[in-house]
Amino acid sequence: MLSVRGLAKRYGAVQALAGVDLDVRPGEVLAICGDNGAGKSTLIKIVSGAETASDGEMRLRGEAVRFASPHDALRRGLATIYQDLALAPRLAIYQNVFMGAELTRGVGPLRVLDKPAMIEQARGYLAQLGSSVTDTTRAVATLSGGQRQSVAIARALRWNADIVVMDEPTAALGVKETAQVLDLIRALNAAGKTVVLISHNMADVVAVAHRVAILKQGRKVIDRPVAGLDADTLSHMVMAGREVA
Repeated sequence: MLSVRGLAKRYGAVQALAGVDLDVRPGEVLAICGDNGAGKSTLIKIVSGAETASDGEMRLRGEAVRFASPHDALRRGLATIYQDLALAPRLAIYQNVFMGAELTRGVGPLRVLDKPAMIEQARGYLAQLGSSVTDTTRAVATLSGGQRQSVAIARALRWNADIVVMDEPTAALGVKETAQVLDLIRALNAAGKTVVLISHNMADVVAVAHRVAILKQGRKVIDRPVAGLDADTLSHMVMAGREVA
């Protein structure tokens, strides 16, 4: 689905990425892990179109790509949901889902926003995810952290993204809300979407990911299935930067 080869990024004298190779396979949940400064954020910024690589190439569905912006990536079917979610809290749920892609109705140049259609379709996207939110006219500010994640994911569905990158989706959430977000990831994957999960929480990784790639000092040091790993073993692998018994 997505592959990078020899991806490198330099910020002056700082080498943030040093020749990373990575494949994202169709229909999987791939977790990317590593300590602070390992290069996870830089990798995701390049993949999402927020930054350009110093070296290396990226292919999307076999075609060489170099995204000019996150919107460019989104138009090509790759959506990134950052930790801050980039939602407008004072606007309604349906307005956030359709932000930048509003539906209109009318004849010729005489068009108005099709509010009923957006309300109904936003409800449908949330239902696909098994979300408890049904009133899409509510302001995002009234939602819990887990519910806000569902709105951000619904927006990715609206753009018909088939690869969804999620940056620390359970950070600062409680146990109940974390469980809700993990269920959202499972639902998203069950709907046929490929998910790339960046996380410091190894319990989350073990719970939902099929495969894990571990970065250390800008290099990929481990790439293996999650099956057979527990959270403690995975944490030791992240710290050591190698396989451990």
